[in-house]
Amino acid sequence: MINLPQKLNTRQVYLDKVKPFMGKGLIKVLTGQRRVGKSYLLFQLIKALQEKDISTPIIYINKEDLDFSWMKEAKDLYQYVRDKKKTGRMNYIFIDEIQDIVDFGDALRSLLLDEELDIYCTGSNANLLSGDIAGYLSGRYIEITVFSLAYLEFLNFHQLEDNSESLEKYLKYGGLPYLKHLELKDAIVFEYLKNIYSTIVYRDIINRYGVRNTGFLEQLVLFLASNTGSLFSAKKISDFLKSQKINMAHNQVQTYIEHLSNAFLVHKVPRYDIVGKRLFEVGDKFYFENLGIRHGIWGYRPEDRGKILENVVYNHLIFKGYSVKVGIIDKQEIDFVCQKNGETSYFQVALSINETKTLEREFGNLKKIKDNYPKTVITMDRFEGSTFEGIGHMDLRSFLGK
Repeated sequence: MINLPQKLNTRQVYLDKVKPFMGKGLIKVLTGQRRVGKSYLLFQLIKALQEKDISTPIIYINKEDLDFSWMKEAKDLYQYVRDKKKTGRMNYIFIDEIQDIVDFGDALRSLLLDEELDIYCTGSNANLLSGDIAGYLSGRYIEITVFSLAYLEFLNFHQLEDNSESLEKYLKYGGLPYLKHLELKDAIVFEYLKNIYSTIVYRDIINRYGVRNTGFLEQLVLFLASNTGSLFSAKKISDFLKSQKINMAHNQVQTYIEHLSNAFLVHKVPRYDIVGKRLFEVGDKFYFENLGIRHGIWGYRPEDRGKILENVVYNHLIFKGYSVKVGIIDKQEIDFVCQKNGETSYFQVALSINETKTLEREFGNLKKIKDNYPKTVITMDRFEGSTFEGIGHMDLRSFLGK
């Protein structure tokens, strides 16, 4: 029997995504940045199974546990499961950080042939099931991305009231679940977050991809932290860094950015022509999966308030299941064009709309869009009133509470 943690904070949104596929012949794959809580979601699923039937056969493999350091290749994984399996009933297989097993896709493909195995696995790479592996398993897996805690989850984990002070803590420290075990003070939290950042960089990027220029990689992360939410191409980043006496070809910059994205450290968001309905090939924005990690390596600075607001809005939109792009119309920018279930929503983000120029700019850009999909401006201001010519306004706390 597996020793589960005594107290598990339920993340219902993810359990609801997984449960319809439990017991079905599909591999359930949980991907996401390290320490966002993928392992604990496996524990919650195990707990749910054991509450129904304590004798349910469960095989749990944790590649971060030294007990499984011997399990290096696909054949090791395959043979271990075959040896542990109980014949005549459904066995539930849970594999944590499966990307640390060489050619794991070969093992999964073989194990899928056994109808008495229900397989769940986690991984810290966005391309976990890419290329040949995806081809092997086509139509036989469901992938669910796990994110850092959303604002309401953060309140629940830390037993906080929904108020401006709690929002400030969320904006500063981010939503890694383990923070609930720490005192929410800068010195303690940021030391922990800097160590998580180092683990991601060295284990999921440097070691995985054999990156040699580690100094440049870390300079690139700092550049993206200082320019969160700014529009850049790999060439522009390369040109800027050259001006700082850091030489790196733009194609190499692009490769490193892909590594950062694959490790879920940053999200790369493309631009979208709203009128032409096409993606631009050059120019993206970058947002951090976890703002606390950004602040741990860059600092929590008052002048970054607007960038932080934009980043947290983006994170909430993808948590809610939207596909998000940066919109362009008449050479003006719409912060987020969001699509979900065949519907579109538009969001503009600003610290405040108290000044007339800001109000005209943020609402004016949205007024240029001539369709009838909902359009909203999100600010830090609390405002109870009507729309501005049909365009809604929402303060950040209300938005994050949806």
